[in-house]
Amino acid sequence: MSNLPTAAQLPTQESALLKTVGWVTAGVGALAIGVVVGRELRQRYKFNRRTPYDFYAHSGDEQDIDFGLGI
Repeated sequence: MSNLPTAAQLPTQESALLKTVGWVTAGVGALAIGVVVGRELRQRYKFNRRTPYDFYAHSGDEQDIDFGLGI
């Protein structure tokens, strides 16, 4: 007896492979949507909790480290 798959077994194996690829694709798609939605929610959260100082041009910026070091 040969270990080669017969013609009757091929559709089942291909079907299982296609199901697996389909589930992985759906999972990656759901992950991508979750990342985009999460980023949008975080941006809205941060925007709604800004302070009056956030309206200034350089609020929160740190002064450069090399300032005054003679570089």
